[in-house]
Amino acid sequence: MPKNIGLQIVTPEKLVVNEDVQIVMAPGVLGEFGVLIGHTPFLSLLKLGVVHYRDVHGVEKNVFISKGFAEVLPDKVTILAESAERSSDIDTDRAQRAAERARKRLAMNAAKENIDHSRASAALDRAMQRLKLAGTIRNR
Repeated sequence: MPKNIGLQIVTPEKLVVNEDVQIVMAPGVLGEFGVLIGHTPFLSLLKLGVVHYRDVHGVEKNVFISKGFAEVLPDKVTILAESAERSSDIDTDRAQRAAERARKRLAMNAAKENIDHSRASAALDRAMQRLKLAGTIRNR
Protein backbone atom coordinates (compact mmCIF):
# COMPACT_ATOMS: atom_id res chain seq x y z
CA MET A 1 0.00 0.00 0.00
CA PRO A 2 1.41 3.45 -0.90
CA LYS A 3 2.47 5.72 1.96
CA ASN A 4 1.85 9.01 0.16
CA ILE A 5 -1.09 10.89 -1.29
CA GLY A 6 -1.23 13.21 -4.27
CA LEU A 7 -1.80 16.89 -3.48
CA GLN A 8 -2.94 19.43 -6.03
CA ILE A 9 -3.61 23.07 -5.18
CA VAL A 10 -5.17 24.88 -8.13
CA THR A 11 -6.35 28.46 -8.70
CA PRO A 12 -8.20 29.82 -11.74
CA GLU A 13 -4.83 31.08 -13.03
CA LYS A 14 -2.40 28.26 -12.30
CA LEU A 15 -1.41 24.97 -10.73
CA VAL A 16 0.40 25.93 -7.50
CA VAL A 17 1.21 22.49 -6.05
CA ASN A 18 1.27 19.08 -7.72
CA GLU A 19 3.26 16.58 -5.66
CA ASP A 20 3.07 13.47 -3.54
CA VAL A 21 2.94 14.20 0.19
CA GLN A 22 2.77 12.37 3.51
CA ILE A 23 0.07 14.51 5.16
CA VAL A 24 -2.11 17.53 4.38
CA MET A 25 -3.62 19.94 6.94
CA ALA A 26 -6.20 22.39 5.57
CA PRO A 27 -8.34 25.22 7.02
CA GLY A 28 -11.90 23.91 6.67
CA VAL A 29 -14.77 26.25 7.48
CA LEU A 30 -15.70 23.97 10.39
CA GLY A 31 -12.11 23.68 11.58
CA GLU A 32 -8.73 22.49 10.41
CA PHE A 33 -8.62 18.91 9.13
CA GLY A 34 -5.81 16.50 8.36
CA VAL A 35 -5.57 13.88 5.63
CA LEU A 36 -3.36 10.80 5.41
CA ILE A 37 -3.35 8.03 2.79
CA GLY A 38 -6.55 5.99 2.87
CA HIS A 39 -8.76 8.78 4.24
CA THR A 40 -12.52 8.53 3.83
CA PRO A 41 -13.67 10.65 0.86
CA PHE A 42 -15.35 13.99 1.59
CA LEU A 43 -15.78 17.54 0.29
CA SER A 44 -15.19 20.66 2.37
CA LEU A 45 -15.43 24.40 2.03
CA LEU A 46 -12.17 26.10 2.94
CA LYS A 47 -11.67 29.41 4.68
CA LEU A 48 -8.82 31.86 4.34
CA GLY A 49 -5.72 30.36 5.87
CA VAL A 50 -2.73 28.14 5.34
CA VAL A 51 -2.52 24.63 3.93
CA HIS A 52 0.31 22.81 5.70
CA TYR A 53 1.78 19.65 4.23
CA ARG A 54 4.80 17.39 4.56
CA ASP A 55 6.46 16.28 1.33
CA VAL A 56 7.76 12.74 0.73
CA HIS A 57 11.14 13.72 2.25
CA GLY A 58 9.50 14.95 5.47
CA VAL A 59 9.94 18.66 4.68
CA GLU A 60 7.15 20.88 6.04
CA LYS A 61 5.69 23.23 3.41
CA ASN A 62 2.96 25.89 3.54
CA VAL A 63 0.65 27.54 1.03
CA PHE A 64 -1.58 30.54 1.77
CA ILE A 65 -5.08 30.14 0.31
CA SER A 66 -7.92 32.59 0.06
CA LYS A 67 -11.02 30.42 0.38
CA GLY A 68 -12.02 27.52 -1.82
CA PHE A 69 -12.99 23.87 -1.81
CA ALA A 70 -11.22 20.60 -0.98
CA GLU A 71 -11.98 17.19 -2.43
CA VAL A 72 -10.46 14.40 -0.37
CA LEU A 73 -10.13 10.90 -1.84
CA PRO A 74 -8.27 7.93 -0.32
CA ASP A 75 -5.18 8.66 -2.44
CA LYS A 76 -5.54 12.32 -3.46
CA VAL A 77 -6.41 15.79 -2.12
CA THR A 78 -7.44 18.47 -4.60
CA ILE A 79 -7.79 22.04 -3.41
CA LEU A 80 -9.50 24.58 -5.64
CA ALA A 81 -8.71 28.01 -4.23
CA GLU A 82 -9.58 31.58 -5.23
CA SER A 83 -5.88 32.38 -4.80
CA ALA A 84 -2.87 30.51 -3.47
CA GLU A 85 0.74 31.45 -2.78
CA ARG A 86 3.67 29.47 -1.51
CA SER A 87 5.37 31.23 1.41
CA SER A 88 8.44 31.87 -0.76
CA ASP A 89 6.27 33.64 -3.38
CA ILE A 90 4.63 36.14 -1.01
CA ASP A 91 5.50 39.76 -1.78
CA THR A 92 5.79 41.11 1.77
CA ASP A 93 6.00 44.75 0.67
CA ARG A 94 2.75 44.39 -1.25
CA ALA A 95 1.10 42.60 1.69
CA GLN A 96 2.23 45.35 4.09
CA ARG A 97 0.81 48.04 1.78
CA ALA A 98 -2.48 46.11 1.55
CA ALA A 99 -2.65 45.82 5.34
CA GLU A 100 -2.05 49.56 5.75
CA ARG A 101 -4.75 50.42 3.17
CA ALA A 102 -7.21 48.12 4.96
CA ARG A 103 -6.38 49.65 8.36
CA LYS A 104 -7.02 53.14 6.93
CA ARG A 105 -10.37 52.01 5.48
CA LEU A 106 -11.38 50.52 8.80
CA ALA A 107 -10.38 53.73 10.60
CA MET A 108 -12.51 55.73 8.13
CA ASN A 109 -15.39 53.38 8.81
CA ALA A 110 -15.06 54.18 12.52
CA ALA A 111 -15.38 57.85 11.52
CA LYS A 112 -18.69 57.02 9.77
CA GLU A 113 -17.33 57.31 6.22
CA ASN A 114 -18.97 55.27 3.46
CA ILE A 115 -16.62 52.26 3.70
CA ASP A 116 -17.48 48.58 3.23
CA HIS A 117 -16.34 47.27 6.63
CA SER A 118 -16.52 43.57 5.71
CA ARG A 119 -14.37 44.03 2.57
CA ALA A 120 -11.79 46.10 4.44
CA SER A 121 -11.71 43.57 7.28
CA ALA A 122 -11.29 40.67 4.82
CA ALA A 123 -8.47 42.53 3.03
CA LEU A 124 -6.69 43.11 6.34
CA ASP A 125 -7.08 39.43 7.29
CA ARG A 126 -5.64 38.30 3.92
CA ALA A 127 -2.68 40.66 4.25
CA MET A 128 -1.95 39.60 7.83
CA GLN A 129 -2.14 35.88 6.94
CA ARG A 130 0.33 36.43 4.08
CA LEU A 131 2.71 38.36 6.33
CA LYS A 132 2.49 35.73 9.06
CA LEU A 133 3.23 32.92 6.59
CA ALA A 134 6.13 34.87 5.08
CA GLY A 135 7.59 35.17 8.58
CA THR A 136 7.32 38.94 8.70
CA ILE A 137 5.07 38.94 11.78
CA ARG A 138 4.61 36.48 14.60
CA ASN A 139 1.39 34.66 15.48
CA ARG A 140 -0.95 36.85 17.44
